[in-house]
Amino acid sequence: MAVLPPPRLRASSRGALDRSSGAVVLASRAGVALLAAFVASIVVAQVQAIPSQPSVVELLVKWTPLLAKGFLFNLLISFFAMLVGTLAGVLLGSARISPRPPVRGMSWIVVQFFRNAPWLVLLFFVMFLLPFEFHVGGTTIPFPDWIKATLGLALPIMANVAEILRGAVQSIPTAQWDAARSLAFSRRQTLWKIILPQCVKRMLPPWMNWYAILTMATTLASIVGVSEVMTLTLRITNAEGRTDLLIPIYSYVLLWFFVYCWPISLM
Repeated sequence: MAVLPPPRLRASSRGALDRSSGAVVLASRAGVALLAAFVASIVVAQVQAIPSQPSVVELLVKWTPLLAKGFLFNLLISFFAMLVGTLAGVLLGSARISPRPPVRGMSWIVVQFFRNAPWLVLLFFVMFLLPFEFHVGGTTIPFPDWIKATLGLALPIMANVAEILRGAVQSIPTAQWDAARSLAFSRRQTLWKIILPQCVKRMLPPWMNWYAILTMATTLASIVGVSEVMTLTLRITNAEGRTDLLIPIYSYVLLWFFVYCWPISLM
């Protein structure tokens, strides 16, 4: 037999749906505005171009494979940085809810430091503090800049995932801890077998938002010498030597990031 939810529940659900629909509409308008700005930049650049030169559209098509290669490299950095940051964040978040005050205190210091440190500063620290290569026996193992950038970007993600985990665990009713204790579960068993599986759904929306933020932040790697999409874009503009290409090609790259990150931010 079908049962209607309470009026208050229906109202809250309707409000959440309205907010979600509003966010989709707002993001759609932003996407349309970005696309219009991109088209307008192409039109303006084409008007300013010398007739004997290739059109801006032809140049964008010509360099799209190289830009796509750089963009995929950005995504690769974001995948690995999110993986490392999530794994380290789960461990750090577990320390944040530890029953031992010294462990909680030290983990709080680590979280606050990396949450409030500028990402670019962390990248520079990792770049200059880590060696360029390792010597194991008689073998030299290189340590590429993109791996350093991945580790540098993983540090703030680690701190934010730790806070996401802490908030999700604290949102679980304390009655579940008491019930697990009555069944002779240890604290570790309760956390890993009962509490954390329920936290996954609660952690997913902020986790996806941080992944979208991280993907956009991968462009910082160009400042520390990583050949990703922004570095390649600069090289293309220098190779073509055309000032009218500057705004269209950067708008083109911006459009790629928007199309990739927008659906993720809505999850």
